[in-house]
Amino acid sequence: MTILALGINHKTASVGLREKVAFVEPKRQLAFEQIQARNLAESVVILSTCNRTELYFHQPDIPPQEDHPENLAWREQCFEWFADIHQLNHSELQQCIYFKQNMDAACHLMSVACGLDSLILGEPQILGQVKQAFQESEAFYQKQGKTVSTNLSRLFQKTFATAKRVRSETEIGASAVSVAYAACGLARQIFDSFSQLRFLLVGAGETIELVARYLVQHGAKNMMVANRTHIRAEMLAEKLNAPMQILSLSALQLGLNQADVVISSTGSPDVLITQAMVEKAQKARHFDPMLLIDIAVPRDIDETAGELEGVYAYSVDDLQNIIQQNLAQRQQAAEQAREIVREEARDFFAWLKQQQSSNLIKHYRQSAESIRLELLEKALNALQQGQETEKVLNELSYKLTNQLIHVPTQALQSMAKNGNAKALQSFSQALKLES
Repeated sequence: MTILALGINHKTASVGLREKVAFVEPKRQLAFEQIQARNLAESVVILSTCNRTELYFHQPDIPPQEDHPENLAWREQCFEWFADIHQLNHSELQQCIYFKQNMDAACHLMSVACGLDSLILGEPQILGQVKQAFQESEAFYQKQGKTVSTNLSRLFQKTFATAKRVRSETEIGASAVSVAYAACGLARQIFDSFSQLRFLLVGAGETIELVARYLVQHGAKNMMVANRTHIRAEMLAEKLNAPMQILSLSALQLGLNQADVVISSTGSPDVLITQAMVEKAQKARHFDPMLLIDIAVPRDIDETAGELEGVYAYSVDDLQNIIQQNLAQRQQAAEQAREIVREEARDFFAWLKQQQSSNLIKHYRQSAESIRLELLEKALNALQQGQETEKVLNELSYKLTNQLIHVPTQALQSMAKNGNAKALQSFSQALKLES
């Protein structure tokens, strides 16, 4: 049997091509149906995000050797189907696609779920996306009255457990490595709790949205948003489902007079918050500590504002220095995480081998029992017809022995032909033929 990962990601393909191979509905359902109809896999899980599209196939009827003709033909069929469903030129796709099988596929899936293969090392969102992909696969097969194959299901459950272990045993996700998260992390270092603080967010773009999400997750309850367009700020509040006081940019002073933390990220070509505005705010606030974080390029906040009493000011350059330090820490944690992934992948394949061995023994016993019952029925019929008992029993024992040793004999001949000395030795020891 073979587990195959087929994919494209941010390392191998441009955004334009990644958009073309995304499995959005209803194409995802069509893909499930076509894979099933063409018998490309017993089960498949489709992972499709902005940075990657990957399919994990489980095909029990394909030999695992990558250079085996059946294996090569199957991979080519999977590739052709992938190109056809997305209506892509084969030569263009060939440059960007990758295949991973069995142990490599398991290690890759676990690395993806742990954030080790992400654009931002250690990012946690990908685990949720992998879980969702598996759940969508489960939902499809349940509608068919089936289930995801035991082996593929076990691989994904093992992957989820591995990601959880990596998060608990390493510092892979402890340090902020995006500007938005670094800004919020800086605020947490200066203030003990977010619940009593008043935040002023200037701007309503993607970066401020990430900042706001982080603040809400960590207990912020009192937020103001100042933006050029009122509707954009309202949309942000609606997205986060959080109460926010919405201000126009002309009312920035009002917000500054109340804010403990100001985080700004707009596209304005001019400074929006001057030193004089901050000085006025500090007088109104009785010089309580104020944190200013300017994520914008060019700056939104006058760089001299940090010279005022009780004001802590940081620019995007300061945050980039923090991010570089944190990335170095994540790289160290990533090495620990990769070792955990290798260990868990080996454990999965040890289970898989044991499972296959158990299935093989079970099938062999069922075959032997079927042979026994068939020959026994013939012998009983012969006895009922008055044939000599000794002759019937001799014939029964002879045929039973021949049929039972036929398959092991073929296996031994194959081992000898392929030079599998280790297997021959184990078989020999089992028969106690060696001293």
